[in-house]
Amino acid sequence: MKQRVFLWIEDYLFYPNTFQKIISFLLLPFTLVYLFIILLKRGVAKPQDFDIPVISIGNLIAGGSGKTPLTIELVKNINDACVILRGYGRKSKGLYVVSKKGKILEDIEVSGDEAMLLANALCNATIIVSENRVDGIKKAKELGCKVVFLDDGFSKYNINKFDILIKPKDEPTNIFCLPSGGYREPKMFYSFAQIVLQEGKSFKRFVSYSLNEKRVNVLPHKLLLVTAISKPKRLLDYLPKDVKMVAFEDHHTFTKEEIEKIKNEYKDYSLITTQKDYVKLKKFNLTNVYLMNLELQLDNKHIDFSLMNEYINSYRKINE
Repeated sequence: MKQRVFLWIEDYLFYPNTFQKIISFLLLPFTLVYLFIILLKRGVAKPQDFDIPVISIGNLIAGGSGKTPLTIELVKNINDACVILRGYGRKSKGLYVVSKKGKILEDIEVSGDEAMLLANALCNATIIVSENRVDGIKKAKELGCKVVFLDDGFSKYNINKFDILIKPKDEPTNIFCLPSGGYREPKMFYSFAQIVLQEGKSFKRFVSYSLNEKRVNVLPHKLLLVTAISKPKRLLDYLPKDVKMVAFEDHHTFTKEEIEKIKNEYKDYSLITTQKDYVKLKKFNLTNVYLMNLELQLDNKHIDFSLMNEYINSYRKINE
């Protein structure tokens, strides 16, 4: 029941049916209030510079659109970089240095799933979780980092930064902002970003599969996808048509009872999950779990990162 409600809400926000569209229109007065607050915050904000290049990777729609794999792709080639994120789903509060130049310092309960995934993937970077991004930037400078990447930082109007926005491959048919639709900020705000990347044009996702850290090309016939990411249906595009799915809300923390229930209900099925989910699932000592390794392939012919590189270099020249 909970899974059906969760999937219904996602359909309502992004690809509503006729009944859901009616609800969307009824909520428009609340959306107008929400828009007024967003515009007011942007209008009165005074961006602060921290004498360090700050690059924000974000999106306008609610939920995921490839921010984490794009962050990995960009940060892996930059020395002394720091990634700062809020740490959704973590049990801790405040600022924590999850990893320092690849050395993991905290567990997943402190870091949250995305931060731990980044810590595992970026062995030369520093990962910080902090609700207050300003505190995170100051900590990054204190640790000697030279470039800061903000995960989902577009709406942090008080920070002087270089904005990269990601557009989904298929944009929502519901163009309204919350709560009438899935946009967190007006669609016209794409014009405020220095770089806009769209899946299918600027980059492509590709997926490989592994079992026990070994790549596999053929998946079992009876396969169950267990995941807690935003818009989980998008994963089905990369899996066999007859795969079954058990989906939880984004950043959900799996419990022992939930995993036992899944194992009992799907005894004859092999499990498959994402890397982001697996950092939370591995504590249950599950065996023979297939992993979906999602990566991005940037189309450098259609992307010009020269503005970003100039932005980073401008700070290096100032500090030399």
